[in-house]
Amino acid sequence: MSDYKAARHNMIENQIRANKVTDPRILDAFDVVPRERFVPKPLEGIAYADEDLHVGGGRHLIEPMILARLLQDALPDESDVALDIGCCTGYSTAILSRLVSTVVAVEEDQAMVDAANQTLADLEFDNAAVVQGALSEGFAKQQPFSLILIAGGVGTVPDSLIAQLGDNGRLVTVLYDGDGAVGRAVSIEKTRSGVSRRIVFDASTPMLPGLTKEAGFVF
Repeated sequence: MSDYKAARHNMIENQIRANKVTDPRILDAFDVVPRERFVPKPLEGIAYADEDLHVGGGRHLIEPMILARLLQDALPDESDVALDIGCCTGYSTAILSRLVSTVVAVEEDQAMVDAANQTLADLEFDNAAVVQGALSEGFAKQQPFSLILIAGGVGTVPDSLIAQLGDNGRLVTVLYDGDGAVGRAVSIEKTRSGVSRRIVFDASTPMLPGLTKEAGFVF
């Protein structure tokens, strides 16, 4: 599809707003970030499809509706410092950049890091940067974060990421902690009294590398 503006509008109305996302700031972020810029050229025509998009190397951009619902539950604020784990080509980072003060994203694949930073720079999203590193390790040198998005499915939430949340910090992701094929979107909050978890909705999205069940936060 060549009319990407119309495709974005249809995505917002038919995928995102239709699935209980009503926060006007989130809807606006999805409206102004061009998703077609974050996929390989052969996929530009289906950039706004209601599905996860495989962008190479076993990596995916997660379904827009799931990303939007995760963000709505995280209650992003203009003062937040956010950490985006598994940003892939940087689309989730770009969306976050419209909602918070600063975004640091972590991606393992150096080619994706370079591509994401270039696209963010081209679009002048200058409050976001992508760094190369292990997804499970986050970016401790800039902690604490008030919001952490893990942009994909996980079998565990690493303790190292929980530790990088500040007081009243929120972490959202899709967790596969059982034997079923369907994961659950979860919201984790860290306060001075401890760490709590809420199940938000059922969701399926491809798993991220390195975030298996060997060691992590146990609910």
